[in-house]
Amino acid sequence: MKIDMQYVLKLAEELIGIPSVAGDCREILARVGRECVSLGLSVERSRKGDLLATLKGERDDGKRMVSAHVDTLGAIVREIKPNGRLRLLQIGGFAWTSFEAENLIVRTSSGREIRGSLLPEKASVHAFSDEVRTTLRTDENVEARLDENVFSAEETRALGVEVGDFVFFDPRYEVTPSGFVKSRFLDDKLCVACIFGAVKALMDSKRLPARTTVLYISQYEEVGHGISAMPKDVEEHLAVDVGIVAPPANSREDAVTVVARDSRTPYGFEFRKFLTDLAAERSIPFRVETHFRYGSDASVAALSGFDADFACFGPGVDASHSYERTTMKAVEACCDLLAAYLATERKGV
Repeated sequence: MKIDMQYVLKLAEELIGIPSVAGDCREILARVGRECVSLGLSVERSRKGDLLATLKGERDDGKRMVSAHVDTLGAIVREIKPNGRLRLLQIGGFAWTSFEAENLIVRTSSGREIRGSLLPEKASVHAFSDEVRTTLRTDENVEARLDENVFSAEETRALGVEVGDFVFFDPRYEVTPSGFVKSRFLDDKLCVACIFGAVKALMDSKRLPARTTVLYISQYEEVGHGISAMPKDVEEHLAVDVGIVAPPANSREDAVTVVARDSRTPYGFEFRKFLTDLAAERSIPFRVETHFRYGSDASVAALSGFDADFACFGPGVDASHSYERTTMKAVEACCDLLAAYLATERKGV
């Protein structure tokens, strides 16, 4: 099956450009829903608002579920300070230093979007000298500076900004001539695009999946409760999520990472071996990895008590939860392995 990489990268760029922190994924879920419909998939929503699409297979019993998440790291307004700037609380786990000086959007409850930047309270070297260089960035000393003529809490509130408004950071998506893909929020919107790339490859080759497969797009993975429901008769759950590339990791930016263990649980050996055997047979570059500070929708669902075998793989990504980077080779490898999984019956299951 041939992966349409132009389609995958174009869709990834579009999805990454749609603001969607955990708690406000309305726009991106609507966009993913339209993509499902364009491919002829039936779509429904969970009570929590997650998107489920069904891909009919050669067998309708013993269904599979493939998941990825569209929620990203971000923030929420905690306080409107006396000077009109905003104190924030993080959504998801990241270091303030990795988002320092990034541009952002504050979305008010009325839907107005106000531009700004994330800065430490003491940002000017001319004014504060070495204090700028040495001060640890914390929830208490970083702030959102709005690009509006406001200098008091009252003036900021007059814009419609209030405690509880969501804050979205700019992604800065780029594909380099040397084949690197870099952006914030490759985790996990790139993997959503990979799922559609694999499904499109299957359809282009006029093949059905080996089993009816539910595509589950979640919106709270970054805060630990992404999968909240599992359709009846699902026997396998594959989460497509990024692999972590950082010393001394076994993962690489030019391969797909198959997860053997994360911070919550080991993944079952037989399912993992089925995936690595598929990759080896098809010469798809892959690495098996253990992640120390990592969890996927598959491991969370398993710990929640859903009775399905579970696995996880995705493109190897450097600098996760910062300014992330992978390669087109890893993206294609992820799509190839997913397409092979969808098309192949797993013996003995």
